[in-house]
Amino acid sequence: MSLIKEQLFTQCLAFIDNRLLTVKSTMQELQESLLSETKSSAGDKHETGRAMLQLEREKAGNQLAEILKIKENLSKINTNNTSETIHLGSVVYTTQANYYIAISAGIITIDNINFYAISPITPIAKLLLAKTVNDTITFRTTTFTITNVI
Repeated sequence: MSLIKEQLFTQCLAFIDNRLLTVKSTMQELQESLLSETKSSAGDKHETGRAMLQLEREKAGNQLAEILKIKENLSKINTNNTSETIHLGSVVYTTQANYYIAISAGIITIDNINFYAISPITPIAKLLLAKTVNDTITFRTTTFTITNVI
């Protein structure tokens, strides 16, 4: 059963690494744009362009910091840990849907079974954390039961 946990973890890691590459690429392009921005006769236009590039670079830097924080949280998961109580790294089967408590990475399909990769700070994860098999959860207007925890 921990094979599913390992596969989910690997998919989440690939998801976050892909985001990391995208942001690093964006930062590299912005850096090149800043360096290639030459002083023209339209000085104000030049300064506005540089300021816009600086803002974009700052935004990308913030995204990079956030992604690195998420990756660090992901690295805290031990895929060999099993527990009857839901915690970071748990695979949760319910009568409504299946969840992997790790990072928000959308739907991951393993062996034709869909899992929602969710962060522990999401509203649904907050309801699931510290619960066990047969506990009932009500999220918005839907009530469902936890059927298995890995």
